Amino acid sequence: MFDIAFSELILIALVALVVIGPERLPRLARTAGHLLGRLQRYVGDVKADINREIQLEELKKMQQEVEASARSFESSVTQDLSSMESELNKALAEPEPAEASPEPTSSEAASESEPEEARTPIPQLELGFDSEQSAEKKNA
Repeated sequence: MFDIAFSELILIALVALVVIGPERLPRLARTAGHLLGRLQRYVGDVKADINREIQLEELKKMQQEVEASARSFESSVTQDLSSMESELNKALAEPEPAEASPEPTSSEAASESEPEEARTPIPQLELGFDSEQSAEKKNA
């Protein structure tokens, strides 16, 4: 920082001894040492505060990145599960191919003659991921 040689320091000490005097020079040197120590501690504290702020900003950025990736993962899983749920419901709703039988049995004849509302409903598979729909069904 400063380019002061040892000979220059001795010259400054001799001038200070002559100007200030031998009685007040030790007290002045002690006071100057205390002030320099306080200055160094203050600079160290400021550096530590700056480093903590920088680390805090980095942690906040990492937290935002993790939250964003978690949200995207959650949405992709929810989307996949809803598509699977709709495919399963569609598969359950499709009638199974009937086997070729020569004569319908009495239960088959009775079910064919019944209106569509009287037939038993086809079960629907619910996985429970649509919170709004399931809440409405529970309240109803």
